[in-house]
Amino acid sequence: MNGIVLWITGLPGSGKSTVADGIKSRLPDFIILRMDELRKVVTPEPTYSESEREMVYRAIVYTAKTLSSLGHDVIIDATGNMRRWRELAREIIPNFLEVYLKCPVAICAEREASRKETHAAPKGIYKKGKAGWPVPGIHAPYEEPINPEVTIDTDKVSLKEAISLIETQIRRFR
Repeated sequence: MNGIVLWITGLPGSGKSTVADGIKSRLPDFIILRMDELRKVVTPEPTYSESEREMVYRAIVYTAKTLSSLGHDVIIDATGNMRRWRELAREIIPNFLEVYLKCPVAICAEREASRKETHAAPKGIYKKGKAGWPVPGIHAPYEEPINPEVTIDTDKVSLKEAISLIETQIRRFR
């Protein structure tokens, strides 16, 4: 029996790690794969080039697929700014749910600037974006999901409500 894989996607600062942690607190058997943590191992001095992004996103999809095939439930906590990576996960992972955390860039930037050091997330992402770095939503594209199973406006919906919406979708696979 394959486990469930949730890909929580959205701009940096949209609330992906917060929502992932909230789900894990309610459903402790989920394993969280965080792109920020994977990147530190796979690309310790990241360039954020297209080829590097392709490699790390394919790696996280493969890891989620493998864990799922062993019966584990998995959360992918990753921006996944290009739709093709999320579509790849949907194609190869049987019980896949895409969760889109929608949030205005200005609010994401405010959140990111004030967040504490957590989950290996880099600091100053939006400052770097203003300086020309390839930040999704600034100088790199963010391709919004076309038909995610769940869309949550994180500037309007509470964490508790967000988790409830996601749990409703998870029950579809149980």
